[in-house]
Amino acid sequence: MTGSTGGRKSSTRVHVVSDVHGNAEALARAGDGADALICLGDLVLFLDYADHSRGILPDLFGTENARRIVELRTARRFEEARALGRRLWAGLDRERLIEEAVRRQYADLFAAFPHPTYATYGNVDIPALWPEYAGPSTTVLDGQRVEIAGRVFGFVGGGLPSPMRTPYEVAEEDYAAKVEALGEVDVLCSHIPPEVPELCYDTVARRFERGSEALLAAIRRTRPRYALFGHVHQPLVRRMRIGSTECVNVGHFASTGTPWALEW
Repeated sequence: MTGSTGGRKSSTRVHVVSDVHGNAEALARAGDGADALICLGDLVLFLDYADHSRGILPDLFGTENARRIVELRTARRFEEARALGRRLWAGLDRERLIEEAVRRQYADLFAAFPHPTYATYGNVDIPALWPEYAGPSTTVLDGQRVEIAGRVFGFVGGGLPSPMRTPYEVAEEDYAAKVEALGEVDVLCSHIPPEVPELCYDTVARRFERGSEALLAAIRRTRPRYALFGHVHQPLVRRMRIGSTECVNVGHFASTGTPWALEW
């Protein structure tokens, strides 16, 4: 923890990560030198678009099937990707196998969180399992606020409905209600970005990801100092200002292994 010197209060440093996607090794170091860690979700790795041998899907069905699903999704042939998935899962207990795999990943990932950690869900996470793994060092927030060293942080987890049909997608009205419940905050933390084309376009996947109009409206209305988010792994623009708010994609942590630092 940061201390005081000569009667002066020292600065506070918070590290922020998103889209961990199974990188427990880097996550264990993410809080080094910080007073707290913030995680904006997507702990689970179902399928690595860069390395088709990594993730739950290739573990179950092999690298070649994983590669084909990535190709179909990248080409926006979502119905064909779903049809291939249905063939692969035919005759198997899909829910049980996925839950077992997710549990194995969560055991490693939650054990890697430093003290203290403040976390919210991503769109590929399974919120119902988090209470079993989040120990006393981890505070889980969704549509809720927390104060860290005099600054108020608001958290909104999950994603919006998409063709990918990921596990934690929230209806637009429910997502907007969570944003509204936060009120005015200094730092608005979410998994997905506000609905701004430059922040939502993934240059490698070559598609727009879902952003939130409710987040954008809240930024314009309440003017937080920062809006922090992830979800878009290779965004066209990583940061931009909306009025007085600095909007920052804190990065694809699974790939970079480097947290984004906020200090005051």
